[in-house]
Amino acid sequence: MYAIIATGGKQYTVSEGDVIRVEKLGLNADDTVTFDQVLFVNNGEAKVGNPTVEGATVTGKVVEEGRAKKVTVYRYKPKTGYHKKNGHRQSYTEVKIEKINA
Repeated sequence: MYAIIATGGKQYTVSEGDVIRVEKLGLNADDTVTFDQVLFVNNGEAKVGNPTVEGATVTGKVVEEGRAKKVTVYRYKPKTGYHKKNGHRQSYTEVKIEKINA
């Protein structure tokens, strides 16, 4: 069984036991999170939502919160002496999917 959920402006394909990294949710480790924006569920027969599947939820447990590796952004314009170096680390929440309720 698997499902497609939407959170943080992105869509994720999940099944029970998966560990996914989503945009920061602001929860502590071992907290339970419920995703109610379930777009698709396949448990032998496919259920497609319009836009979401009614009554379907996906529950998970927060493993940790952290920050990804640094991405270096470098802006440069030739012949003008303009250059700017910047860095960014995206925050994330790691969630272990425990149950798909469809």
